[in-house]
Amino acid sequence: MKRIVILLVVVATVASSCKIFKQPAQAESEYTTDTTAPTKVFTVPGTETTDAQPTAVTKSEPVADVKPIAVRKEQVSFTNQTDQTANAGNTFFVILGSFGQLDNAKNYRTTLIDEGFTPIILHSETGYYRVCVNSYKSESEARGRVAQVRNAFPKYSDVWLLIKE
Repeated sequence: MKRIVILLVVVATVASSCKIFKQPAQAESEYTTDTTAPTKVFTVPGTETTDAQPTAVTKSEPVADVKPIAVRKEQVSFTNQTDQTANAGNTFFVILGSFGQLDNAKNYRTTLIDEGFTPIILHSETGYYRVCVNSYKSESEARGRVAQVRNAFPKYSDVWLLIKE
C-alpha cells in the first residue's frame, strides 16, 4: 500500500512539473514582445520643414575617436647617465614600449631613432624597461605630446604616460 501511495506522489510530481501537462499561459514570457501593440514613432522637435524650398545641408565634421590616455605611477631609474642628467627633473614620461629584456628595449630604441625620435630607456620598479620618447615637467605638455604621437604615428596609438614617483 505504501508503495502505491509513493508511486502516485512521484507520478503527480512529475506530471505537475512537466511542460506538456501545463495549461498554456496568457503570454509566453514577460520578455516576449506583443506584436499586436502599435509601434511607437518618435519625432525630433524642430526637424519638420514647412518651406517648399530645399534647405541647405551642412556636413559636420565627424567626431574623432578620442582614446583615453593610460597613466601609471612608478619609480624609475635611468639606464644611461647622460639621460639622467638631461631628464632627472622631469616627472612625466611618454612611453612607446615596455620590455622585460634590456636587449629588446635597446633594439626598439634603435628602431625609434630611425623614425626620428630621441628615445631613452628607463628601468621601472616592476622590472620592465620602458622606452620613453619625451619627458616633461608638466602633465599638460606630456598629454599634448601623447596626442601628437597618436596623430602623426597611428601605429603608436597605444602610447601611454608614466608618472615618476
